[in-house]
Parts: sequence; structure tokens; C-alpha cells
Amino acid sequence: MNRFDRRSALQTLLVASILPAALTLRAQSTLDVAALLRLGACVLMLRHAQTVAGIGDPPNFQLDQCNTQRNLSDEGRDQSKRIGQWFAARKLAVGSVQSSAWCRCKDTATLAFGRFDLLPALNSTFESRSNQAAQTELLRERLTALRAGQFEVWVTHQVNITSMTGEVPAMGEAFVVKLGTGSSPGRVLGRTSFN
Repeated sequence: MNRFDRRSALQTLLVASILPAALTLRAQSTLDVAALLRLGACVLMLRHAQTVAGIGDPPNFQLDQCNTQRNLSDEGRDQSKRIGQWFAARKLAVGSVQSSAWCRCKDTATLAFGRFDLLPALNSTFESRSNQAAQTELLRERLTALRAGQFEVWVTHQVNITSMTGEVPAMGEAFVVKLGTGSSPGRVLGRTSFN
């Protein structure tokens, strides 16, 4: 076992040993986030990368026409590639990448991971909150199915992450989320901006 593998194994063991007693604490370093992902039974909820200036989408945008939406900026495309490099540097094998149907999310997923599947529950509810509770419940159910050693990446929007966790992410920021208890759908264990 080389030094990197030993260090990774020790970090995973350390996180596993303290996690039950420290679920309310957040892992702040990217190494902690990687260790949490290796433990599994969680998702990495990733807000799409940096976009061109604006809020929401232009009036009358169409999901099947990227040129009608607010899309990634050059910085956002570079940021997406750095996310993929972060995973590669840590030898984290992503089992499943799920994305919102919005082009900024699909482009983030493609540039970072080279693939994605559409998951309608990750679609933005910014324009209409009527589906928010139902979408959050579907995400909670999907999270319930993940077992130890398994994690997924969900590329989505601020409103969906906030509904699931109560947190407000920056563009390109991600949270490691496990199943919540009581009225909380998801519990944040760590966060990273992939720096």
C-alpha cells in the first residue's frame, strides 16, 4: 500500500469512527469531502457552475433550446473542468451523475464527468414552487436507496439544494448530503468549492 492509499484509508477510517458522534459538524476540507464520498450512502449535490450574469432565465425560455436560457460563462466551463479534475486527482469513481434538464446543469455535468442522466426531480423550481415539495420528496427517496460505498452526483439548482438542505450554495459549490431526520429531507456533512 503506497503512502497515498494509506492516508486515504486512514482518513476514511477516521471519518467513519467519528461520524456517528459528529453528524452536526461539517467537513470543510476537500479531503474530508472525498472521505465522506468514499463512505457512501450519500450524494454530492452540486449547483451548476458559474453562468453569465443574470437571475433565473429569460422570458419564454425553452428547455430544448439552450440559446434561450442563461448558460455557463467561460469561467463556468473552466470551473466544470476543474470539478472533473478534482474527482480524478482523488480517484473517486462516480457511479451515477444525475442532472437537471437545464443546459447549464447538463453542460456542467458533461464538462466535469463526460456523462449524465436526466432526473426531473432536479429541475429548477425557481419560476414555480408548486412542485418543490414533491421533487424534494423524490430526491429524499432516491437518497434512501444509496448504500455504504455508493454515492451519486446530482447537478442541480440553488432552489433544489436549499429545499433539500436549508443551505444556499454558490455556483459551482457542492454539499455532501445524507438522509435527514424528522422534517429535514437532507443533512449536510461537508461542502466544497473544488479549490
